[in-house]
Amino acid sequence: MSRNIKMILQYDGSRYNGWQKQGNTPNTIQEKIEQVLERMTGKTVEVHGSGRTDAGVHATGQVANAHLETGLTTEEIKEYLNQYLPEDILVQKTEEMQGRFHSRLNAREKIYTYRVDMAAKSSVFERKYVFTLGESLAVDWMREAAKILCGTHDFKSFCVGRTGKKTTVRTLYEIEINSSGTIVEMRFRGNGFLYNMVRILAGTLIEVGQGKREAHTMSQILEAKDRKKAGFTAPAKGLFLTEVFYS
Repeated sequence: MSRNIKMILQYDGSRYNGWQKQGNTPNTIQEKIEQVLERMTGKTVEVHGSGRTDAGVHATGQVANAHLETGLTTEEIKEYLNQYLPEDILVQKTEEMQGRFHSRLNAREKIYTYRVDMAAKSSVFERKYVFTLGESLAVDWMREAAKILCGTHDFKSFCVGRTGKKTTVRTLYEIEINSSGTIVEMRFRGNGFLYNMVRILAGTLIEVGQGKREAHTMSQILEAKDRKKAGFTAPAKGLFLTEVFYS
């Protein structure tokens, strides 16, 4: 009998070509997990992730699910996965769900975190998990701009064309910006995110913090619905999928 198993995952995306399985490379997170589950069950397995993180993007709370034919307990499934997965992918928790549960389709809210280092050179142990900017940021200006970006808007200016989505309207519930030492962290909480949306929002807010843009121009960027009006796409390595919520 097939059982629907939910997994909460951490991974360091540095050496992977993103979450989603691709025909031209076996080097994706989805493929690594599927290979281990297929070895465990002796059957073809499809793993669904809550979001398709890009190459180089990390996760501390990615959620995935797979329908498995196995007599193992959820704890034994977790132990098996962690025994055979690479060291940079960790299954934190496994749970049996109702058959209709789908990690992506049932997701109601997500949090992404973007980390910037204002230092000229990042710590050896941080360098793969921050965007090293090498200049100070005016965090208050960034917070002012973030307030304007929150709410329900058409985020067409903040995504790359190939969204494949019918609508580019999304709701951002909160953008929290904190600094500690040389690190600035931006936490984006919303009901869904478009392709590259968080990295473009982060890049635009960084430009506000640098004084290259004024906070009030966020309204004009939203209204323009034109990618060219927003800021640069911040590098993948500073981005983490932090948490996914279900109703």
